[in-house]
Amino acid sequence: MAFRIRYHYGKQLKKMGYANDKHHSVYDAIAQAEGVDLTEFHRMEAQLANVCRQDRKTLKDFREEYFRKLGFSDIVIERES
Repeated sequence: MAFRIRYHYGKQLKKMGYANDKHHSVYDAIAQAEGVDLTEFHRMEAQLANVCRQDRKTLKDFREEYFRKLGFSDIVIERES
C-alpha cells in the first residue's frame, strides 16, 4: 500500500512518497528528504526507549517535539488512492 507524507518545513508545504521498506519511520523519511542529520536524535531516542520501555506516549511526544524544534510541523500520513 502506498502512502504520502504531507508536512511543513521552512514555512513551505511539502509532500513526498513513503514506503515502510525504505525508511525506519516517517520522521526518518522527511529528515532524509530535507538533508537533516539524525545521529543525535537516534542516540537520545534509544536512551529514552530504555528508560520508558512501556510508555509509548513519551516516545511519541519526544519525536514530535524534537522535529518541531528542527522546523517541521503538521506531519500527516495520507493513503494514496
